[in-house]
Amino acid sequence: MTSYLEMCKSEVNTFLAALYPAQGPTKVLYDAMNYSLLTDGKRLRPTLCLATAETFGIARNQVLPVAVALELIHCYSLIHDDLPCMDDDDLRRGKPTNHRVFGEAVALLAGDALLTEAFFQLAKRTPGIPPDRQLKMVQIVAERAGAAGMVGGQTVDIEKTGQGGTLDDVAFIHLHKTARLIQASIELGALFPDISEAKRNALSVYGEALGLAFQMVDDVLDVVGSAEELGKTPGKDALVDKLTFPKFIGVEETLRRAQEIISNGQKALQSEGITSPYLFELQTTILERSR
Repeated sequence: MTSYLEMCKSEVNTFLAALYPAQGPTKVLYDAMNYSLLTDGKRLRPTLCLATAETFGIARNQVLPVAVALELIHCYSLIHDDLPCMDDDDLRRGKPTNHRVFGEAVALLAGDALLTEAFFQLAKRTPGIPPDRQLKMVQIVAERAGAAGMVGGQTVDIEKTGQGGTLDDVAFIHLHKTARLIQASIELGALFPDISEAKRNALSVYGEALGLAFQMVDDVLDVVGSAEELGKTPGKDALVDKLTFPKFIGVEETLRRAQEIISNGQKALQSEGITSPYLFELQTTILERSR
């Protein structure tokens, strides 16, 4: 799996590196965009999109421009999350956060630009994909990344931090802030092949489960991980009193529930006869990762 993950990561990185040459009057903006975009991220979201499409025989080079749009959105969200008005962090992917290098205003604009560029990528004509399906991709990303998804989850996360809350609040935040974009990654990959709506729905259910499990493991790593392993500041959740699963149920029970959620997602795939070594191995990587 490492070879598949690294292969996809390499292809995504090559695509990203060619997107934004830093030149002209807005060079500082492109520098800021590239600073965060080209750091050593996992590239999980585009890889999940690629893996889903490849499960049904679609070539990665056909999927790559759409897959990369997911990374642009993820990267913008990290830049904004790290700002002083949000999580106020100094470290991301092992480097000083964007606003620490370029200042808050340019960092904010770099995030804005990456979000907008993501939809530019999604709107490009994709050979072999019917226009109605490509429009559906745009709609999915807008919903999963917007007020009904990631941005909404971030809002509730900010409101609830240090204010108490319940396990249901944690589930809502995780589902929207993190899981929805991971779910979208699989949903977009499922729009490339000619498969039934039942299969697409099963993949969507699996994507939601995978996204929830990912964030649950992330919560655990914030408790047990180190800055060197994580590439970001550990222990920050407890320091600012964020709502997390370990806060309410502990590390071991969080990991047990993550595995249970993944199992439920697998059952959805099995019900439609979907088998994918790519998705299965990525799932293992998510559950067993150290960063």
